[in-house]
Amino acid sequence: MNPTSQPARRPIRELPDELVSQIAAGEVVERPASVVRELVDNALDAGATQITVRLLAGGVRSITVEDDGQGIAPHELPLALKRHATSKIANLEELETVATMGFRGEALAAIGSIAAMSIVSRTEGAAMAQRMDGRSGELEPAARARGTTVEVQELFFSTPARRKFLKTDATEFAHALEAVRRHALARPDVGFAVWHEGRLAAQWRAASATERLADVLGSDFIAASGALESQQGPLSLQGRVGRPEAARSRSDQQYLFVNGRYVRDRLISHAVRAAYEDQLHGSRQPSYVIFLQLPPQAVDVNVHPTKIEVRFRDGRAVHQAVQRAVEDTLAPTRATAATVAANTTAIGAGDGTAPLTGTAESSTTVTMPASTDSGTPWSPAQSRPWTAWQPSLALPERAPLLASEPSPAWVRLLEPLPGTPVHGAAAASAAAAAHHDWPLGRAVAQIGGVYILAENAQGLIVVDMHAAHERIVYERLKTARAQGDRLAAQPLLIPVSFAATDAEMATAEAEAATLQALGLDLSPLAARTLAVRSRPAALPDADVAELARSVLADLAEHGASRVVQRAEHDILATMACHGAVRANRRLNLEEMNALLRDMEATERADTCNHGRPTWRQLTMRELDALFLRGR
Repeated sequence: MNPTSQPARRPIRELPDELVSQIAAGEVVERPASVVRELVDNALDAGATQITVRLLAGGVRSITVEDDGQGIAPHELPLALKRHATSKIANLEELETVATMGFRGEALAAIGSIAAMSIVSRTEGAAMAQRMDGRSGELEPAARARGTTVEVQELFFSTPARRKFLKTDATEFAHALEAVRRHALARPDVGFAVWHEGRLAAQWRAASATERLADVLGSDFIAASGALESQQGPLSLQGRVGRPEAARSRSDQQYLFVNGRYVRDRLISHAVRAAYEDQLHGSRQPSYVIFLQLPPQAVDVNVHPTKIEVRFRDGRAVHQAVQRAVEDTLAPTRATAATVAANTTAIGAGDGTAPLTGTAESSTTVTMPASTDSGTPWSPAQSRPWTAWQPSLALPERAPLLASEPSPAWVRLLEPLPGTPVHGAAAASAAAAAHHDWPLGRAVAQIGGVYILAENAQGLIVVDMHAAHERIVYERLKTARAQGDRLAAQPLLIPVSFAATDAEMATAEAEAATLQALGLDLSPLAARTLAVRSRPAALPDADVAELARSVLADLAEHGASRVVQRAEHDILATMACHGAVRANRRLNLEEMNALLRDMEATERADTCNHGRPTWRQLTMRELDALFLRGR
């Protein structure tokens, strides 16, 4: 073939309706799970309280979705199968404030173009149901109660090339079941049942939100997660986030819902990951279920035909709200959560006094699940008031602010283990030693110069003293460093210039105030050149041009940047590592107890800066099992 020859000109013509529907179906229907998702969406929009999904061969041979919703009137059945026909919206204003799961009017038409489909529906007060064949459009009487049944057979029979891309029946069924599971999480008020090959595969009865979470994700997830609840203006956040030690190797337990719709959003995923930044080890993935509610006008759901992507009007505000809420949920440790819950239970069962709060330095009311890792609740008789064991964290006295001149003095000043009591921690230790009711117990020994053994109400506590002290010092440094909103900037004697893309130039201009707050002064030097005239004072050795590029990339993609903060935290983590008590250092009991009390009063003390656990609990039951007691 001559490479210079021109292809024969073909006239422009309108595509047949069937081909148009099949092209559209390629966007909407990827596999059987896509059909299940669309049909369940319609059932929920119809007000169903019970939805049953029946599958054969993973949904490839047959998909049937039954609901007890409002039903479809007989004269509307033919219209329901036409493209862009819907009852959900009627104009642009309704599109911008859509609150239903479906609204595009494409799903049934797309499914009908690639599979054999029939609809049986009956409205309230109708004498009988009507069945319509998707191919012929013929209507005939049928028997069923109020609601709708949609049956889809031989998926992709009219587009066999697409069918070749499907996986095994077991894989396709797993995807379809996951689609129903997501709906079940979002709508605990609706009952769901999934049948496969004539067998009941999963069933979730209508329940409360907490019960539905336990039913769908299991009691292990509930036990290894904390409740998330935050209200920031019109934005509301609820759900549960898994503790760092319960992180998984895969991201298969991450659920995000925006106004009741399951979505995948890189902005929120980035915010959640940032909240776990220094609490996950390696490439571990957190588990979470987050329900985000905000006004429909603040989110655009008309981004993709599958409706699994959204776009926020103010992405930066959403990012910051999610990150802050997750960080607050992760801040309390397992030990303090168990004890505070026990104290709250004790007061509630007592003389009706006010709920427990923190000390004068920390007056936030704390409410946590009343259980420990072992599932054993703390007894009120074993618990003591929060203020009795929580030492004050007066940071200027316990840890200095970062000095501008390099000096090893900060290493000595950050040691929280002096021979004399500090802030009454040792006094509290002596006052309550006989009760053995501290969350992390009473120190009894040191093993190998690395681990501290302590006894508490549940049994034995093993603490990695270097990892624990490292987290304590790190959190104090972070708190001391975050006293101001703006980061100190250091002007550069000679500005650093670098070639910038059009996108980087636009971001630098639009985000000038944000960059100044981060200590970066960026200004155009030429048409495609940016000059950095100041940098964060805390990062004297950073590659300024690379730092600026990374910050601009974050701002462009996520509407927020943590590059500078991450770099600062890396420095603080290094300082904390060097300032923490080292292995093979011998501690006396008073020093060990002081470290345990500091752990109880430090946020995120369950893990070190690198995501490794700082302590483990061995219950009496586990110890008895090791020695076969009672067998």
